[in-house]
Formats: sequence, C-alpha cells, structure tokens
Amino acid sequence: SGTRVAENGAYNANKEFKERFGQIFQPEGKNQKVMTEALPGDIVAVAKLKETVTGDTLCSEKDPVLFKPVAPLPTIISYAVTPKNKGEEDKVFASIAKLLEEDPTLKLARNKQTKEMLLSGMGQVHIEATMEKMRRKFGVEAMLTIPKVPYLETIKGKAKVQGKYKRQTGGRGQYGDTWLEIEPLPRGGGYEFLDKIVGGVIPRQYIPAVDKGIQEAALKGVVAGFPVVDFRIALVFGSYHDVDSSEMAFKIAGSMGFKKACEEAKMVLLEPIMKIEVTVPEEFMGDIIGDLNSRRGKVLGMVQKGKSQVIQGLVPMSEILQYAPDLTSMTGGRGSFTMEQSTYEELPAHQAEKIIAEYKQAEE
Repeated sequence: SGTRVAENGAYNANKEFKERFGQIFQPEGKNQKVMTEALPGDIVAVAKLKETVTGDTLCSEKDPVLFKPVAPLPTIISYAVTPKNKGEEDKVFASIAKLLEEDPTLKLARNKQTKEMLLSGMGQVHIEATMEKMRRKFGVEAMLTIPKVPYLETIKGKAKVQGKYKRQTGGRGQYGDTWLEIEPLPRGGGYEFLDKIVGGVIPRQYIPAVDKGIQEAALKGVVAGFPVVDFRIALVFGSYHDVDSSEMAFKIAGSMGFKKACEEAKMVLLEPIMKIEVTVPEEFMGDIIGDLNSRRGKVLGMVQKGKSQVIQGLVPMSEILQYAPDLTSMTGGRGSFTMEQSTYEELPAHQAEKIIAEYKQAEE
C-alpha cells in the first residue's frame, strides 16, 4: 500500500532499524532505470542497505508491518566444495557464509563421516552460479565435486577371538590379553559393549580401555575403511601381568581383537537409502518409474496432486547424487522432487567388491 518516494529510506521491521538509501531502480535485464517513486506491485532495486537481508520486511516507521518470511524450498542437489588454492579454506567458507545470507535456498553443512563440506541448492545451475558469484564478488575460487557416499560396515555372523598384545623391549614390557565375542545387532542397533569378566582375570581398571580400543578401531572399518555399526561385543575372558600390563596395552589388545573378530564374522557394506518424492505431469510417469527401477529403486506408491502425479520411492544415495539434471532432461524441466535420508541397507555383493577394491588401491 502507499507509495515509496526515492531518497526517503524505509524502516526494517525485523531489525527495528531505519535503512537509508538513495535512488530506487527498476531492473530490466542487465540494465536498471531510475524511478522517482514505487507503487504497490512494483519490483524495485535499492543499493547499499546496511542491515537488511533476504526475508526482511521494509515498511513505514509510523505504521510498521512484519511479514512472515517465505520458507525456503528443500534443496535437491549437493556438491563437495574445496578451495582451488591451498590455504584459502577460510576465505572460501567466509565468502559462502555471506552468500547464504543473501540466498536462503542455499545450505552449507559438514559431513562428519566423509569430512567434506557440502553446498546444497536448487539445482546444478544454482550451485555453479553461486560459485561464479563468489569468484566475482570476493575474488576466491572453489572446485565442485560429487560428494562421497557415507557407506557403513557391519557384520552378519558371530565370532569368538583372542586379542593379545605382548611386547618386550628390555625394560618394562607391554601385556594385554582379551577374549572377545561379537554378534550382529538389528539395523540401527548401534554399539553395545558387555563386561563379562569374572574372578578378576582382568583388573577392573583395564576394562574401560578395552572398550575404548574397540570404539576407536570401529571408526575405521576392516574391509573398506568405513565406520562399523550395529554390533554387540562382549569381553569374556583374558589375562594380565602384574608389571607389564597397562591401560594402553589393553586398549591395543581390544583393538586387535575387534579387527580379528570382524574378519571372522563376515563383514558387509551398508549403503544409505533415500526417500524420494517425484512430482511430474502424468505423461512422464512411465519414464520416471522405469528410471527409478534402473537406479535400483523401489516405487512405494503414487498420489495424484492436481494435474500431476507424485511418485514415492526408496533409492540408494549413490544412484541419485546427480538426479536433478537428469529429471530436468527427462521431463523438459516440468518435474520436481524432494528427498531425505531414510535408512541403511546391505550393498549388493558385486558393488561392494568395487568399493573395497577402490579402498585397497587407495591404501596401497
């Protein structure tokens, strides 16, 4: 309502701050035309606002209005971001933080498992345009790569093994001896450690060290270096030395026993599964369902939404990292989707072999 005469400024109702600005412009492509006043419905541009960010309401100080900000749409594609030049990590992420203030549809997060910084947005062009804007505005460049898939490892069988660490170096030695029993837990069961020592065969002060050794070893799995999850391990027997035993010796013994137990308990890889909803015009339904099936997906159902169909399904993350440009191509830009992580499932053997081979080659 009302009019906004140029050079009057405006009141930011979110920050409770009086913004002052000069001319008002009407954007026309690359050009901008100076306006003397703005009327209801006009789209205008102003420069050099001090406190205002995307989503704030500008109004009259005498009659303040506060609009609820529009909720940003969920992001649909992610890339791992790394600086082009070494030592510019802080510059890159400070620049992205500034761009996040302007654009609430961007998200930046760190994947704790893969240690990657992930920039998520509304599509490939959106992310690439953000990188170009960063280069132009802040003079820093970054590289985009497809994110690593956060696989996990687990066991399928049971095992009972000895983990023994014995070292003699002339003076005081190191001695820790553990017997461990390992068994799988249901998916999502996490980690359980059971102390079943009786009769003092291992002194109580060393038992937490065994637990710690196992937990640290489980962070980097046995077959492909991914964290090991969903298992129960029990310390059932062992022995110690009055002089040579220490917490460190039992920590190492626990770690050695855990790795040995995993090798005997049949390790498998788990892959993250994404829950996806694809909204497309009805004529594209067959193509989309066929494509999801080719990506090892499971279609769970379909729901009508106006003139469109919403296809619901579960698809492995590794098969859908670049789905946004593929969907655009298949539907001529008329399809959209949302997805979120759902669960973990066992990776098929032939694909697990490929991941394991890549890990061994990298280790060598």
